[in-house]
Amino acid sequence: MTKESLLSISPIDGRYKNKIKDLENYFSEYALIKARVEVEINWLLFLLNLKSMKFLPVISKNQQKKIENIFINFDLNEASKIKSIEKVTNHDVKAVEIYIVKQLESLGLSKLSEYVHICCTSEDINNLSYALMIERYRTEHLLPNLKFFNKQLKSLAVKWANISMLSFTHGQKASPTSLGKEFKNFFVRINFHQKKIKESKQAAKFNGAVGNFNAHHALDSSINWPKITNKFISSFNLEYSLISSQIEFKDNLVFLLSNVENLNNVLLDFSKDIWLYISKDYLKQKISSDEVGSSTMPHKVNPIDFENAEGNLTLSNSLIPAIKNKMQISRLQRDLSDSTVSRNIGLCFAYLEISLNSLNKGLNKLEPNKSKIKKELTESWEVLAEAIQTVMRKNKIKNSYEIIKKVTRGNKITEKSYISLVENLAISKEDKAKLLKLSPIQYTGLASYLTKLK
Repeated sequence: MTKESLLSISPIDGRYKNKIKDLENYFSEYALIKARVEVEINWLLFLLNLKSMKFLPVISKNQQKKIENIFINFDLNEASKIKSIEKVTNHDVKAVEIYIVKQLESLGLSKLSEYVHICCTSEDINNLSYALMIERYRTEHLLPNLKFFNKQLKSLAVKWANISMLSFTHGQKASPTSLGKEFKNFFVRINFHQKKIKESKQAAKFNGAVGNFNAHHALDSSINWPKITNKFISSFNLEYSLISSQIEFKDNLVFLLSNVENLNNVLLDFSKDIWLYISKDYLKQKISSDEVGSSTMPHKVNPIDFENAEGNLTLSNSLIPAIKNKMQISRLQRDLSDSTVSRNIGLCFAYLEISLNSLNKGLNKLEPNKSKIKKELTESWEVLAEAIQTVMRKNKIKNSYEIIKKVTRGNKITEKSYISLVENLAISKEDKAKLLKLSPIQYTGLASYLTKLK
């Protein structure tokens, strides 16, 4: 850890910096500035290549390549130049415009200076830039990471499909399941939210100061500006928002954030369940000789990865409601209160990424404590009460549930007392034989089969 990292106020930029370094490409201020440059350059080139824009200067292929290189060769040093301009303008998007004009002048293309940012309001550039950053993160990083995590989960589910295990409903012993089936439950849930996130494509608008193409129409009323800007937005593989005020209404973004919040809740549930299975000694953690579980209790192997995930998922889900609730509300055609909120969107995803990193690490340490699981299950014959009273119902014995409740509720049932109970039932020989062959380990229904279903 560098000295600068040690001085960071947020652990995202300090303790966890290396774990989420890739997110700098999507949510850092540099990424935002770079996206703005990309949008401005592409808009200029888009207009220059429109045959209908006859008043614009004609440029050669070589000149077009030079303009493209303003973005292609953009780096931290160039971003610093824009920040220096911003100190004077006190306006971030205007600083980008001035920077591009200066770059064009240095290339001998000052004839294009007046056409940089033409017809645009700052929010045209900003909303498209944020949409690009978030969309690229969603498709290039978040979805692949979720797919990898869920693949690990599915692999463990299949591997442990046949390990019979007690269930616990309301914290009490319940009908047996399999360890693999419990992992399969989470695989299915995460897969559901993963699909929703896959549907959460971002949208952008490019229709001027209040969303009505006022400047565009004044520039040339013969041009079909909605069609033109739709083509421009679509070139970035984003959805097109034709109807808006000065701002894009952010409902697509809120849909994504809501789906991420729902996913986080499932991951929280998973983290807590694994923590409980570890506390019950049903799951063990592979030991690293160099790790310390406690500064005073040498025997401890703490479930720190799942605790870390739980904490960071909680932080992510604390931020998401604040951000999405703000993003959908803007006074009249626009206020600026969403601007500083937008800059924090990356935090929601950063905490999620830290959590996924911890969960992946934690999964790789897990192994079932088969002897403990088997011992507790084989000592829990009372869980077969459900099977007994169900077979009694089949044999038309009245008050079957109440009869078995009196015998089993709050009482310790052993293999011997179970056999005695079954032998004294007035049921068919076939059903009696089936119950006598049954044991808690066998009473898992279709758990193994369901786990292995694709």
